[in-house]
Amino acid sequence: MVKFLPLKEAVAENLHDGDTVAFEGFTHLIPTAAAHEAIRQGFRELTLIRMTPDLIYDQMIAAGCARKLVFSWAGNPGAGSLHAFRRAVEGKGGAPLELEEYSHFGMVARLSAGAARLPFWPMRNYMGTDLPAANPRIAQVECPYTGERLATVPALNPDVTIVHAQRADAQGNTQIWGLLGVQKEAAFASRRVIVVVEELVDEQVIRADPNRTLIPGLAVDAVVVEPWGAHPSYAQGYYDRDNAFYVGWEKISRDPAALERYLGDYVYGVADRAEYVARTDGLERLRADERVCAGVNYGF
Repeated sequence: MVKFLPLKEAVAENLHDGDTVAFEGFTHLIPTAAAHEAIRQGFRELTLIRMTPDLIYDQMIAAGCARKLVFSWAGNPGAGSLHAFRRAVEGKGGAPLELEEYSHFGMVARLSAGAARLPFWPMRNYMGTDLPAANPRIAQVECPYTGERLATVPALNPDVTIVHAQRADAQGNTQIWGLLGVQKEAAFASRRVIVVVEELVDEQVIRADPNRTLIPGLAVDAVVVEPWGAHPSYAQGYYDRDNAFYVGWEKISRDPAALERYLGDYVYGVADRAEYVARTDGLERLRADERVCAGVNYGF
């Protein structure tokens, strides 16, 4: 039974200290609001999963939420490094951070195996690389049909997956369009799923455009309606990427004191996402054209 909850309650009910959790998105639709709520609630010892950890994981690491990172690439897209992440890895500040690294496709394969309830996934793309030497969880198997030696990665089944999406209906059927990551695979692999959406729409809207339904309601535990919940990333059809924020994060992240001030002002210092939006100047400049919001393709 899908629950419709405020973000605070959805996170409190489904996330626990020590959980393995995927805040999934791929440049697009990053679940920033949910990550901020997890920071506010003070979760600890989390294993954070994501193909491309970016600003929200930098913030969660700085806030002391993370014990381990399972990933394939980490950085501030188009702007630089994640300096709280770097300090933790280099032992220059904060709690130690354990790393488990794969290629992008390795992470896709792990979540695909988890979604299919398979024990592992075979692949070729680790042959000739040094990742297996750095990660003992990358193993090998002999193909029973050809005798070929293949690399394998173990299935990944998060305790919780949290995604941000454009819209959902009252049954929890969730639609995402635009640039996709592994939201679908992570949701199906996970034990509990929170979907945060820009808007709740009538079932007929979902039925009229079924190809956009990436996560069916049967896989969803909680739905949260939280406009602007992906900022500073973007939600295609609703608002654009806040490129200035990503550029500005390079300076904030380099300075532990500045990062602490940011968390104080925009995470700990606000009660919820609505207060964050009210405190963040200039969001309206990012609002997408209403024709795109309606899902109409004008060919540009």
